[in-house]
Order: sequence, then structure tokens, then C-alpha cells
Amino acid sequence: MEETAWHKRTALPLIIASLAYLIAYSWRVIADLQGPGRVIASTVILVTWAMFIADYLVRLALATNRRVWFRHHLPALAFALIPVLRLVRLLRFMTRLPGMKTTAGGVLRTQILVYGAGASVILIYIASLAVLEAERHAPDADITTFGIALWWSCVTVTTTGYGDYVPVTDAGRWVAVGLMLGGVALAGVITATLASWVLERASREHDDQEPATRAQVRLLMDKIDALTAQSAAGGANGHGGAGGRGEGGGGERDHGALGDGGDERPGG
Repeated sequence: MEETAWHKRTALPLIIASLAYLIAYSWRVIADLQGPGRVIASTVILVTWAMFIADYLVRLALATNRRVWFRHHLPALAFALIPVLRLVRLLRFMTRLPGMKTTAGGVLRTQILVYGAGASVILIYIASLAVLEAERHAPDADITTFGIALWWSCVTVTTTGYGDYVPVTDAGRWVAVGLMLGGVALAGVITATLASWVLERASREHDDQEPATRAQVRLLMDKIDALTAQSAAGGANGHGGAGGRGEGGGGERDHGALGDGGDERPGG
């Protein structure tokens, strides 16, 4: 089986598994489960996580060139490590809503904004659960409820850092590091998208100043090659016809000359 075929067959089951993972993890943390309930939730989490790891390894094994596939499928590795990120794919329909711009820049900006916003919401939610689970029962911890954890995640991902709530455990601090890195990436995406939109608006009335894309240059070169080939073929046909007419004309002139010569001979 090819890697693409495997990926198509497992796409829907893995989305369902990511939903089960999110529900089980939320239930375990927010409800602070103990006893059989915690065992059930933890089992669902481990089984679904194992499904994502196995899917990634199978796709890597089925790839023709594993090294190239690994470099071009880094998001798949992120989906395997953080299964709920796969839910971002459900936002794909929002990038195809009626009325959306069909230009290459407009489509790309829409996809970046939709996927970026979806990934940010999921990242904040998961980080809130993770820091709450790490901090809730720690000595001297002040992140002890989901509301406080959610507030802390929002403050941290925006790199504001009020300092009113601070993680005291190593696990909580690592969650903070991931959130800060995600916040910096999110700020960069928003800035780049806004800059692209401003440049497009500014150059809307000056399209002669817009740089050509590689696709446009290739299309123009193909048209030039086609016109050159057509012109060369037409020139070759025209030259051949003229040559034939020239030879025929020459033959007629020779015949006429011979006939005139015959008239001038004595007794002609």
C-alpha cells in the first residue's frame, strides 16, 4: 500500500481519535478524576496517542524516500506528538467559504489566519489542562482551578506576563516555555499576514509595479516558445514554396529561351 492511500484511509478515524483524546484528557484534568474514572480516561488517552504514533511510523515506513518524507511532513510529527492539533484540519472548510478571495495571496492569507487561530485556541486549551494537572496539587501552587489556568495561558501566549500566577513545578514551567514560543510564532504570523494585506492594498492601483511570480514567468516563456516554434514552422513552409516557384519559373524561362533560340536558327 502506498503512503498516500494509507493516509486517506486513516484520516477520518484519526480525527475521531483526536476528539476522544481531547474529551478524555479534559475529563481527567477538569474533574480531577481518581480511582476507576481516572484509569478509564488515562486508558483512552494512551490508546489514542498510540494510534497517532503508529500512524506516523507506518506512513514513514511506506514512504519511498524516508528522509525526504520526514523533512516535508514535519506537521505530521507535530500531530503525532500533540494529537488534538489534528482537529485544526476540521477548519479547512472555513477557508473555502463563498465570497472568499480567489487570488493566490488572498487564499494563502485566509488559510494562515484560519489555521493559525485554530491552532492557537487548541494550544491555549491544552496548555491550560497541562499546567493545571501539573500545578494543582503542588505545594505553594496558585494555579489551582481551570479558570486560573486558562487566564494564565492567555497571558503567557501573548507574551504579556503579568506575573500574578506563576508555575512552581518543572512540568508547569516547560508548559510555559512552549506557550511563549507559540506566542512568538503567532505574533510573527499575524504581523506577516497583516503586512502582506497592506502591500496588496497599496499596490492594487499600481499593478504594473507588482513583481511577477515564477508561475507567471513560466507561463509567459511557454507562450513565447510556442509563438517562436509557430513562426519558425511558418517560415520554413513559406521558404519551401517560394523555392519551388522559383525553380518552376526558372524552368519556364529556360524553356522560353530555348524556344526563342530555335526560332532564330536558320530555317526555323
